[in-house]
Amino acid sequence: MLDVLTGFAVIFAVVGVGYVLAHRGVIGEGEQRLQFNRVAFWATTPSLIFSLVATSETSTLFSPVNAVVFAASLTTMALFWAISAAAFRQDVPTTMAGAAASSYFNSVNMGLPIATYVIGDATYVVPALVMQMAVISPFIIAGLNAGGAGKHHVREAILRGLSAPMVLAAIAGTIVAVSGWTIPEPVMAPIKYLGAASLPLILMSFGASIKGTRVLREGPDRVPTLTATALKLTAMPAFAFGIGSLAGLEGNQLYAAVILAALPTAQNVYNYTANYRVGEIVARDTVFLTTFLALPAMLVIAAVL
Repeated sequence: MLDVLTGFAVIFAVVGVGYVLAHRGVIGEGEQRLQFNRVAFWATTPSLIFSLVATSETSTLFSPVNAVVFAASLTTMALFWAISAAAFRQDVPTTMAGAAASSYFNSVNMGLPIATYVIGDATYVVPALVMQMAVISPFIIAGLNAGGAGKHHVREAILRGLSAPMVLAAIAGTIVAVSGWTIPEPVMAPIKYLGAASLPLILMSFGASIKGTRVLREGPDRVPTLTATALKLTAMPAFAFGIGSLAGLEGNQLYAAVILAALPTAQNVYNYTANYRVGEIVARDTVFLTTFLALPAMLVIAAVL
């Protein structure tokens, strides 16, 4: 449990550094801050994803736990869309930001320690990571790009989603892992080195974005943020439990699926929205709230299961 708390502490500490640097003017506003997100989007995060996936065991890429978490993610995302259509009536990119915030979980810097020390097996995280990057991310990025009308624009949005750097990195890493290839260390070492900068960049930009703003401030984003937060911490784990039970999962596999579904919203969701300049407030505030509230939620799940 100490390592799980350490995982949370790392997030809060680096976010705090970003906030302090923004407060002192070291990290500027607007375009200056967004350079962190763009570097992460185009270079460091793809490097991190490729290095993790390419060196994973192929047997872990296909598991019933991953299938259950995938189904729970899609169900939660669809529920947010339904609620948004009935109550919020936002445009497609803004709705996609909220849907992603409600269902896309932190599988790297929170998922790894939690899988290791709460579930007892870190191998559950890598297939979830591949699933999110290679399958769900293209839909999210396509939705964030869907600002126009017509078949041509829809096709362009889908192509942008499929060709996003992190998606291509996940696919390339999967190919390397499945084929059994070994990347020479002079090639892999720089990739890992770049990847190590991914999370600090995203977290510091996240912290800098909080400066001068208030979480859950008055406005049209408050209710969608609370909805995404509630769905992420309650509905998605409940869906994972129900779907997993129907699929025949039990014991540690069912426990793993529910715990993974209860992980906080990933900083990548904020990075996507910041990169495309849409739905940033919903993504940022949901990441902030779920990161604080995920630990007590998982303690409840651990006590029940």
